Amino acid sequence: MKPIVARALWLEPPGRASVRGETLPERQPGELLVRTCYTAVSRGTETLVYTGAVPASEYERMRAPFQAGVLPGAVKHGYANVGVVEGGPPTWLGRSVFCLYPHQTHYIVPADAVIPVPETVPAARAVLAANMETAVNALWDAAPRVGDHISVVGAGVLGNLVAALCARLPGVHVELVDIDPGRARIAAALGATFALPEAAATERDLVFHASASSAGLNTALALAGREAEVIELSWFGTHAVAVNLGGSFHSRRLALRASQVGTVAPARAARWSHKRRLALALEFCADARLDALFAADAAFDALPDVMARLADPADRTLCQRIVYDKES
Repeated sequence: MKPIVARALWLEPPGRASVRGETLPERQPGELLVRTCYTAVSRGTETLVYTGAVPASEYERMRAPFQAGVLPGAVKHGYANVGVVEGGPPTWLGRSVFCLYPHQTHYIVPADAVIPVPETVPAARAVLAANMETAVNALWDAAPRVGDHISVVGAGVLGNLVAALCARLPGVHVELVDIDPGRARIAAALGATFALPEAAATERDLVFHASASSAGLNTALALAGREAEVIELSWFGTHAVAVNLGGSFHSRRLALRASQVGTVAPARAARWSHKRRLALALEFCADARLDALFAADAAFDALPDVMARLADPADRTLCQRIVYDKES
């Protein structure tokens, strides 16, 4: 059988990216050959890698599951891949699957590394599964309660997914807070209200922060009610954060707690394997309202230019989906 030459995106920090070819190894028993149909760029993590803003202390902890290369050098990164199985046991052939694999046209992985995409979820929307898993873990960490008034500061992909999940809870009122008034349309589609920071509701029972900015974190602290908790979802990389812990922070007895998908909430960790969590995340992707998060699709060959655009703080793209040609 003729070897398959795949093409993959490599990030070359700081500020460069290229598409490289590689010959796939021969598929072994228990492995699947997957042809990629869609990937999505994780704007938070992947742009930090692209710009060289990952602290040296985190090089190993933040490795993507199928990353090639080692920071601070060039790496093949990414973890939101949806494809079709083209090689493997007959029961797998033709199935749409999600895998935590980088941006690459074809790849070979063990069968237990993929999650079948439910029939209720369009393959194009399933690229949200990795971010949705992070959102699920955020709710596990925060443990919102029936009737809570919740604010989510930062209407990026993760903030929007957290808001969408919270809005499903009985009696819960969710306000999405962002500096971009254009995000009001998305908040409405997800069942939340919207406010600019200066007009946001205060005395909230629970606040999530996902803006990856000092101003956003300080807004989150200002919105929290007495003895409330602020759940920090942003990852700042090497960027310093100025946090206002003066004023009423102590008198209101606020709590600031980190949530990150690499460490599952202790109350769930013993029972929820990674596959079980991703399967749940994919089920939540059946919600058609989530299509509001996607910008115009981009082609795989345009990825180097796409990364440069997404790394610009002025760019307001939410979820950038990448489409792969069947002949790639």
